[in-house]
Amino acid sequence: RVPLANHPGMLSTLERVSTLPLSVENRVLRMRLLANLANSDGNKETIFEHSSLLESIMKVATLDKSENAREYAAAVLMDLASHPANQIEMAKIDKVLGTFVKLAIVEDKVETREYAVSGLQNLAFEKQNRRQLVTYGSGVVIEALKKTTSMDANDKTRRRSAGALTNLACDETADLMGKHAGLLKTLAHVSVSDTNDDVQQRATLALTKLSNSITVKMSSWSNLLDALITASQCSVADGIVTAMFRVKTRAEENRTSMANHPRLLETLSRIVLDTPDKASPIAYKDCENVTKAIAHLANDPLNHKVICNKHILAALVHGASLSSPAGSVTRDAAILAMERMAMDHSNRPMMARYPGMLVSIAKATEREMNEELNGVPKSSASGQPRLAKPLLMSLLVAM
Repeated sequence: RVPLANHPGMLSTLERVSTLPLSVENRVLRMRLLANLANSDGNKETIFEHSSLLESIMKVATLDKSENAREYAAAVLMDLASHPANQIEMAKIDKVLGTFVKLAIVEDKVETREYAVSGLQNLAFEKQNRRQLVTYGSGVVIEALKKTTSMDANDKTRRRSAGALTNLACDETADLMGKHAGLLKTLAHVSVSDTNDDVQQRATLALTKLSNSITVKMSSWSNLLDALITASQCSVADGIVTAMFRVKTRAEENRTSMANHPRLLETLSRIVLDTPDKASPIAYKDCENVTKAIAHLANDPLNHKVICNKHILAALVHGASLSSPAGSVTRDAAILAMERMAMDHSNRPMMARYPGMLVSIAKATEREMNEELNGVPKSSASGQPRLAKPLLMSLLVAM
């Protein structure tokens, strides 16, 4: 293929496909030949540097009446965008981005839409391109990817579209992407409701990657929390959504906002309560992440009254009562959260009277005493001080 592409006059001949009065069959054959040539790594720079040929390809992709010719043109652009040496310069050409967007949204042929979305994903892989793609046309690339992620009938196109959004998400673009109308909500919805597990996972990854860079000072913070609450129901997330709750609550400036956000505490509670004593490793990891998140929230005195409610208390009792060895970290985190909540003396009567609370703490006290008798220096896997006995005494006094 490389010698063929470099044969004198070959590319110039193919360039005229968009201008000569050729039959449909001849146009399709020429574009198919060009697509085969562009599929070879050795030709991708050569074809891209032939600027008039690139212009001809884009003209076919957007204006040719043959859907097969448009398909092959899209395949050429996708392959050119896959070559690292081309990516930065291609992303600077507005017409290239506009062509990809148009093909991704309006094309009827599945393969053409997939190639267009794949081309955007390829360009988004280059870090220097991310802001350019996000800001192009006041966000039309993001809008196109949002629509294809949620609405395209083809699994591969939806998966690649979510992958492109994942590539675009970074510290430099997070604020703009977070503010894009409906993007966070769409990713959350897809992560839960898409019929394809791979698409769900890619959407969840895109959402959590954005979450890493969105801060409480950004206008999209509240929408992000709503999206994470929805995405927490994703059955194939492999713990990355609950890990994001844990990471976000670790930052002091986030804690008050998160504790007061509608449905967030109820969501954390549900995840813990849905974890049976003999659960899968992933379920235990979710439970552990969420219980640690509750403990982080309880580390802020301003949250002590807010989180001392029936939902959180139920979750902490359940977490502290897990008997499996795999639940040891969750048990310790639950006791730690209780201890921090009990620092507010006004919480103690409610905590002491909550069903199962004293029993779960008494069991923790027994575990800690056994560890002490066996010479274990600190409490189990977490290494935290032994808190159960003084916590139990403080609640008994409050009754």
